[in-house]
Amino acid sequence: MELLIMINACKIASASRVTAVIPCFPYARQDKKDKSRAPISAKLVANMLSVAGADHIITMDLHASQIQGFFDIPVDNLYAEPAVLKWIKENIAEWKNCTIVSPDAGGAKRVTSIADRLNVDFALIHKERKKANEVDRMVLVGDVKDRVAILVDDMADTCGTICHAADKLVSAGATKVYAILTHGIFSGPAISRINNACFEAVVVTNTIPQEDKMKQCPKIQVIDISMILAEAIRRTHNGESVSYLFSHVPL
Repeated sequence: MELLIMINACKIASASRVTAVIPCFPYARQDKKDKSRAPISAKLVANMLSVAGADHIITMDLHASQIQGFFDIPVDNLYAEPAVLKWIKENIAEWKNCTIVSPDAGGAKRVTSIADRLNVDFALIHKERKKANEVDRMVLVGDVKDRVAILVDDMADTCGTICHAADKLVSAGATKVYAILTHGIFSGPAISRINNACFEAVVVTNTIPQEDKMKQCPKIQVIDISMILAEAIRRTHNGESVSYLFSHVPL
């Protein structure tokens, strides 16, 4: 609501262009009707931003890239992937002997892309849900025996999925388990679940501020993505190409 009011304030003060930088797009998971009579909240948010007067949206790791199609204005969907690759190479000594794991089928594309660029194997975990945010059972597809497993996903909310997945990976013979997530929402029992789970580290970006969570949980580490957003803002403002950021971390 504050964002919409500020966009409108700029618009009626005759701003020539208003760009909204939204690191974590709200309601991004509600991008389709999962059952009849459900809202499509992501489309509603898109409409509200457009009506308020935004001319350009810069966001990061949308839950589903189709959300860009909910807008008639340009949307730059930046990726945390280059920053994640950099973190893996700098902080996991044995990264050449690791497996990148997706905790659900939806994140398979993201995981295969990271695995290709590191030249390592990937694995998938297939999950079945009984209720909206509770996982019923999981099946691991791929080999993690005697390797470091790195779980990669775009967001962690109550962390039920990744904690289940971590247990599954350890029982399948993984030596260490890391989790790397773009948006750390960490609602409800998330922090206690992470503290009790067998992670070496849970790495999130600061698209959502994490200072309080880091105090409660020593396993949480943060990748700073302010540079990526700053460079994207600079490039769009000067009319330069943003595509360099899809594969490189700005220095």
